[in-house]
Amino acid sequence: MNFGMIFKVAARAIMRNKTRSILTCIGIIVGIAAVIAVMAIGQGAQTMMVKEISSMGNNLVMVFPERNNRGAVSVGMGQGQTMTAADAEAVKSELAHLVQGVSPNVRANVQMMYGAKNWSGNVQGVSTDITLISNWTVEDGRFFTEEEQNSCARVCVIGTTVRNNLFQGEEPVGKTMRLKDMTFKVIGVLGSKGANNWGQDQDDVIMAPYTSVQRYLQRSQFRSINMMNISLISMDDLEEAKREISALLRQRHHLADYQDNDFETRDTTEIMNTIGSVTGLMTVLLTAVAAISLLVGGIGIMNIMLVSVTERIKEIGLRMSIGATPANILMQFILEAVVLSTIGGAIGVAVGVGAAHGIGAWKGWPILIDFSSTAIAFGFSAFVGLFFGFYPAWRASKLNPIDCLRYE
Repeated sequence: MNFGMIFKVAARAIMRNKTRSILTCIGIIVGIAAVIAVMAIGQGAQTMMVKEISSMGNNLVMVFPERNNRGAVSVGMGQGQTMTAADAEAVKSELAHLVQGVSPNVRANVQMMYGAKNWSGNVQGVSTDITLISNWTVEDGRFFTEEEQNSCARVCVIGTTVRNNLFQGEEPVGKTMRLKDMTFKVIGVLGSKGANNWGQDQDDVIMAPYTSVQRYLQRSQFRSINMMNISLISMDDLEEAKREISALLRQRHHLADYQDNDFETRDTTEIMNTIGSVTGLMTVLLTAVAAISLLVGGIGIMNIMLVSVTERIKEIGLRMSIGATPANILMQFILEAVVLSTIGGAIGVAVGVGAAHGIGAWKGWPILIDFSSTAIAFGFSAFVGLFFGFYPAWRASKLNPIDCLRYE
């Protein structure tokens, strides 16, 4: 009996019990579909997060003042008063061989008003380097100049969300709006970035010279900044740059060797690695859950094949009596199990791809389906059939043909 004939016999046996065959495949279908969907959504989410982090800036390093504590409670990074704009200027001038742009950052939450309309939002005080550092573009008008920055000019550029809510169809460039109790002239509109992964609207922002925000909106006796954004020439120099930035700031802050830094540095690679670890862990956990479905499906195949062997003992005896070898019987039942599992795997792949795209469209998530992982999942379904089908096939091949023909 050749392989083609064995395959035909196995396929005929499966088709004789269509309902039972479909029910046997369900465990495999659910397991493979879950694996495909989870991996597609997980990889898509990781790609989206990496893209989002990359959009924060070119070769970005962020430096924050030390955490500010109120009693025993930390109010978080960026709330201390240990770092000034002069520190940023020193980093830019003294580490020019490593950095291509530095921007101090100060924040002020204010009430914004234009005519009879008002809007609560965030004013970011930045330097002219921010467009280079954080990939901001100006779609209408212009960005402020260094001269305006140095003179504390009351000028600003606004995000599209602010434009849509305050100006509502009017041309904002050249108009005067109120921030808190001060008038600022709108000189430009920023290009849209949309919401980030945390749901924050990046376009709900106004940017103004940090000098103007400190003088007119913060009106603080301190000249501290909330953070410093630094764009490196190359990420290959990241570790060297962090060391030199730390050494320079420690020197400027007159810190002794035994004293800890009064600032903290962060870079996008740390954030990416953290996000990659979290999403990778979640993908592994969800894939493990999906693998349980495959295990259950494999056990289902083994049970059904054992039942099939019992039902077809006379058939097995007849085939052996006319020349079928134990190897032929073993191959027949293994093929039946593998065909069942691969059919389930093929359906599972289709269901998984469809489910991933459906969830992606529903939630607005990107979906990344990797052909290699899909092929591996499909191949694993065939392995499940081979593994769990071997024992029933082995039992069938060891039957005595005389006992089989006598079986009632």
